[in-house]
Amino acid sequence: MIESIRGTLSALTPTDATVETPGGVAYLLNITLPTYSALEGQTNVRLLVHENIREDAWTLFGFIDEAERALFRQLIGVSGVGAGSARTILSAIPAAELGAVITSGDTKRLKNVKGIGAKTAERIIVDLRDKIKTTEATLLLQPNRGKDSEAFEEALTALTILGYTRQQSQKALGKIFDADPATKVEVAIRKALAMM
Repeated sequence: MIESIRGTLSALTPTDATVETPGGVAYLLNITLPTYSALEGQTNVRLLVHENIREDAWTLFGFIDEAERALFRQLIGVSGVGAGSARTILSAIPAAELGAVITSGDTKRLKNVKGIGAKTAERIIVDLRDKIKTTEATLLLQPNRGKDSEAFEEALTALTILGYTRQQSQKALGKIFDADPATKVEVAIRKALAMM
C-alpha cells in the first residue's frame, strides 16, 4: 500500500497533480481544491495517498495533510458516498470546517454540495458524528515522532481540526518551530493556541 509520494510536481490542475519521484516514475493523483491551493507554486512536494482499487480501475487520491485524508476515508465508508463524492465534498467544504459541519448536524451545508441530496447528507451526519469526535481526540493526542516536519504537520492538522484556518495556524507554528525546531507536538499546539 502506498502511504505517501514525495517528488517533483510536474503538472497541477484543480482536480489532479502529477508527482515525479526520484526514481523517474510519475504518479497521477486526484486532489481536492484545498490541496490544489496548497500545492500552487510548489516544486518539491509530499502528498499523503489513498488508493482506490476496483476491478476496472486503480486510482490514487492525494492529500496535503492527514486531517483531509482521514475525513476522505471516513466519507467513503458511508453508504452511498463514493470516492468522487467524497472529493467533491472536501473541495466544497475544507477539512477544517467539515468536522464542525458534521458534528453540528448541518445538513443544509452538506446538501449545498453538488450531488449530495438530503438523505445522503443525513446519512453522513448520522454515521460520522461520533467518529469525527473520536478522530479529533486521537489526532490531538498523537506523540511527537521525532522529526521536525512531522511534528509541524501534526500540530497543523490538530489546529485546523480545532477550527483555525490553515494559514493562521501555519503562521503561528512557523514562529514556534523557528524558535525551537525540536518542539513537541502538544507543546506547539498549546503555544499556538495562546498566540491566536
